[in-house]
Amino acid sequence: MKKKLPLLCMAALLVSCQQPQRKTYNIDSVASPKGTEVFQPNWENIAENYQFPEWFVDAKFGIFIHWGPYAVPAFDSEWYARNMYLKDSKAFLHHLDTWGSQEEFGYKDFIPMFDAAQFDAAEWADIFKRSGAKYVVPVAEHHDGFSMYDSDLNEWNAARMGPHKDILGLLKSALEKEGLVFGLSTHRAENAWFFNGGMKFPSDVQDMSISLYGRRYENEKYTDDLAREWLTHTYELIDKYEPKLIWFDWTVNNPVLMPYFNKFLAYYYNNALDWGEDVVVNTKQGYPTNIHVWDVERGKSGKMMQFPWQTDTSVGKRSWSYIDGEENKTPEQIVHDLIDIVSKNGNLLLNIGPRADGTITEEQKEVLLSIGKWLEVNGEAIYGTRCWKKFGEGDAEPTKGSFTDNEATQYTARDIRFTTKGNDFYAIALNWDTNMIIKSLDANAIADAKIQNITLLGSDEKITWEQTKDGLKIAFPKNKPCGYAYAFKISFDKKVGEHLESEAVNEVMKHGA
Repeated sequence: MKKKLPLLCMAALLVSCQQPQRKTYNIDSVASPKGTEVFQPNWENIAENYQFPEWFVDAKFGIFIHWGPYAVPAFDSEWYARNMYLKDSKAFLHHLDTWGSQEEFGYKDFIPMFDAAQFDAAEWADIFKRSGAKYVVPVAEHHDGFSMYDSDLNEWNAARMGPHKDILGLLKSALEKEGLVFGLSTHRAENAWFFNGGMKFPSDVQDMSISLYGRRYENEKYTDDLAREWLTHTYELIDKYEPKLIWFDWTVNNPVLMPYFNKFLAYYYNNALDWGEDVVVNTKQGYPTNIHVWDVERGKSGKMMQFPWQTDTSVGKRSWSYIDGEENKTPEQIVHDLIDIVSKNGNLLLNIGPRADGTITEEQKEVLLSIGKWLEVNGEAIYGTRCWKKFGEGDAEPTKGSFTDNEATQYTARDIRFTTKGNDFYAIALNWDTNMIIKSLDANAIADAKIQNITLLGSDEKITWEQTKDGLKIAFPKNKPCGYAYAFKISFDKKVGEHLESEAVNEVMKHGA
């Protein structure tokens, strides 16, 4: 039996589609509203004036949130909006069978069903706080063109329809009350072509009055007109929500968009000077790693990077948004990835996908809280740390590059990752054993530095150790202080955090890791 949209919901949708009053933005200027224009839209100027925020470099762990009308069908992935219009795809066939034809029931018709009836921003913020995350990045607008905020430029937004709430504004307030840094992501550049499959057969996408469906471009050949529209919407997010982090997907490296993206960087960084805040931009390819944070989707860098970088990945293996029957990663796999990433000068941005009603599944909630429990014991070896001259040692070959992290790497106690903080050196063993030898810490590893003490975070047991020409030999205590991984704190009589000497690399990222 096919599901039908209630007439009452349809009426509400039609009423909600009235055009909002549009604010104008001067996108030909990169000066902030106060006239600040230290930053100019070129890489040389930005690199000369930009510094990565200490809060970001110290934070190491953040939460991503993919939540929107695509959570209603809860099938396939967050790309349901596109795939339901790709003829004979599994989403296309599922949609026909479950909801009816794409001409009678299009993606827009999920919006009244996206009511977020149980959404509680304060509850979400509490969960994220307990996960150990330091910053949170909700999706402000995904490829589907639906704004999760009170937009003056896009009538298809959560304040006017669906939840009838400014989701982004509510989250910002709740997160900042918990002391978490508020960021956001915007994927509006991808909306230009996202629904183009619906132009190839009878569907509601062919109704050009429905602006939700974007330009319906055949491919990613963007125009200056589209780029100016994209920049205007991005300026709106900066002005209305003052995020300390903005994340972008891959197409902002498109040759047409790139000069406008450079304008965005300058405008955003100029505004941050007025706010008195340090801000950061994440994107994947095409830009130097010294003017923004290079981001790797569902994977990791295989080497230490000179400048801060980030992995974005999801608890769910199949989708970024909530879907029925999702398979989730274990807390152990995520903790291991976090440690490996931090040892290479990176951060982990971990995504969850709430249900359409605004609840977070118990399984994903438990994953987050389990990570938080590990960080309660071992956070000293993660937060505020810096790299050493090498990221670690061991036998296991961890995955690297984009879209490689679904399968967990099998580690032993010989697989060790290093972080530093002042006089302290942390050697994090990725499995448990009776003893280990850290070959990188032989008697000559750190010139003129002597080990004063070694402890295991979370344990009161005395640690026995010996430094030899073959390395530092450490005996594990009898009892595990936690699960997943074990951080030995090695205290020296001098600072050991002189790092990024041999393996570090700064690049203009064009492809993967």
